[in-house]
Amino acid sequence: MLEENRHDERYKKVRFGAWVGIIGNILLAAIKAIVGVIADSRALVADAVHSASDVVGSVAVLIGIRAAKMPPDEDHPYGHGKAETVTAIIVAVLLFIVGLEIAINAGKSFFEPIAVPGTVAIYAVIFSIIVKELMFRYKIHLGKKYRSDALITDAWHHRSDVFSSIAALIGIGASIFGGMADIPWLVYADPLAGLFVAVLIIKMAWKLGSEAIHNTLDHVLHEEDTVEMEKMARGVPGVMAVNELLAREHGHYVIVDIKIAVNPHITVEEGHTIGKQVKKKLMEDDYVQDVRIHINPYSEEESDG
Repeated sequence: MLEENRHDERYKKVRFGAWVGIIGNILLAAIKAIVGVIADSRALVADAVHSASDVVGSVAVLIGIRAAKMPPDEDHPYGHGKAETVTAIIVAVLLFIVGLEIAINAGKSFFEPIAVPGTVAIYAVIFSIIVKELMFRYKIHLGKKYRSDALITDAWHHRSDVFSSIAALIGIGASIFGGMADIPWLVYADPLAGLFVAVLIIKMAWKLGSEAIHNTLDHVLHEEDTVEMEKMARGVPGVMAVNELLAREHGHYVIVDIKIAVNPHITVEEGHTIGKQVKKKLMEDDYVQDVRIHINPYSEEESDG
């Protein structure tokens, strides 16, 4: 019951984080699109499209965390935790596409006449930067606290929006200054900044996507990350050795496969009881979803095998 309540709390918190992203991105996209059209700012309109694309990412996160909450079944005995990691891959791909789109649009702008935008565009961009940075900090905190790959990736999606908006701010500011100082070439600071940000976004998407794919392929925690688990298992009365301990990542939790050695002269029931105590001890860690135990007879010659 305690474990079920813990998972329910995690689901509610992560789901709320996803909804914050959806609602926040819809409002920002609408504000930037309206102001961008009024101020005749291509940079701001493009930034609005970027925010709108974030809505898709946040919806994907919402779907992913709902799927990950489903209990184990006959076809998925280890649970559905990897649904969040798959979602993280999808969001990373969307981020990569957005980066390419920004780069292409910025490149085209070098060969088209660009109008000087209105000053009101600057205020809209500054507002977007502040809101997006707050959303990033909130979601990265939730993602790390509840070990949600999808939420962490979506948080970095928000941070990419901050970079995009900063580039738009530089471009719009330089364009306005160029118009006031009669320096026509400064108008092209906007697409130049856009290209720089596009490279940052693509690089970030590649990094996040690579990490998510790595976690999807039955990644096991490194030996230094399972030291405490092994100590806990060794501390259970009756455990004479831990022959092997593998902790496989399944999204926000791990499944532990452990081989323990016990006195070869005790009964099967006594060995089973020791195994149950090891599982109970390891399950005290919020990160551990399930423990699969194999009991070996202890032998000094084979204690490491």
